[in-house]
Amino acid sequence: MPTSTAASGTGPIADGSPVSLCAREPHVPADRLVAEMVPPPRFDSVRFSTYIPDPNQPSQTEAVRVLEAFAGGLGGAPASATAKRGFFGLGKPKAAKAAKTPAGPRGVYLDGGYGVGKTHLLASLWHATPAEPALKAFGTFVELTNLVGALGFQKTVQTLSGHRLLCIDEFELDDPGDTVLVSTLLGKLVDAGVALAATSNTLPGKLGEGRFAAADFLREIQGLSAHFRPLRIDGEDYRHRGLPEAPAPFSREQVTKSAYATPGASLDDFPHLLEHLARVHPSRYGALTDGIRAVCLTDVQPIPDQSTALRLVVLADRLYDREVPVLASGLPFDQLFSEEMLKGGYRKKYFRAISRLTALARDAKGLVEIA
Repeated sequence: MPTSTAASGTGPIADGSPVSLCAREPHVPADRLVAEMVPPPRFDSVRFSTYIPDPNQPSQTEAVRVLEAFAGGLGGAPASATAKRGFFGLGKPKAAKAAKTPAGPRGVYLDGGYGVGKTHLLASLWHATPAEPALKAFGTFVELTNLVGALGFQKTVQTLSGHRLLCIDEFELDDPGDTVLVSTLLGKLVDAGVALAATSNTLPGKLGEGRFAAADFLREIQGLSAHFRPLRIDGEDYRHRGLPEAPAPFSREQVTKSAYATPGASLDDFPHLLEHLARVHPSRYGALTDGIRAVCLTDVQPIPDQSTALRLVVLADRLYDREVPVLASGLPFDQLFSEEMLKGGYRKKYFRAISRLTALARDAKGLVEIA
């Protein structure tokens, strides 16, 4: 049976056998969570100049123009040490605070369907902002809430309030607790002079719709919306624009043979991997894939419940960010989620996961050809 070669389960792969993600129990210290708040490998080299707008969608060209101007306006001095001291009640003059806080929204909110290049544009904004990397932060909504869990609320505010820009990818509100937490956090960061940028498939005023009683938390949701200028980006999923259909699932034998023939591959039974994800906090899913160059899965089956489905969405996002191809046997990825799930409040997350897993399956096709 494939096993990890490191005691922590996240070390380099020392021999030619595939590892098992199920054998990994990664530990992620809080300082790593902060240090990794940069664009992931897939978006490390993207820029506004490498974004290719769909000529049939003028909103895409307009988004580039607006974001370039937004980045150019962030060239002023970052939040100073004095400002941060004042934020924590240690005597910043009121006039200084008024000078730091601009009128109107202090952020941009990229709204559009999955696959229109929102993350590409968000990462391009991070790269274009004239500030040292230590003064810019980039992470998914899940990673941001995980950071609060690891550091505590006040420490997170202290850590991020000296930043010039906070980019939040895949902004979603899945429960009332997150609504209050993020509303309060972003309000304090805006007061400290931090600019915000976010992506989502849901307009800021409609966050939480279909997931919980959003009307009961209307004040918090409206407070979040007030921080952003919505920027609509229309278009179709670029991952499938003009590309061939994703390959059909391979046989168990093909997947297993490819796993053994591919240096740095993992090999897991899909139902067992889903069970393992329930024992690993989603904040560690990135570390779970450390050193992995291809994920090989056998016996892909429909997702049994919503909690399992949401965990798989996070794993799919981390694999996509890291450009890890996924080779699988069993059902095709567009049959992972039930019809009820694809019509429910999390449907946009599931469609994003299908889109990304399909792209990674296409990337993995060559593994079979060389095995």
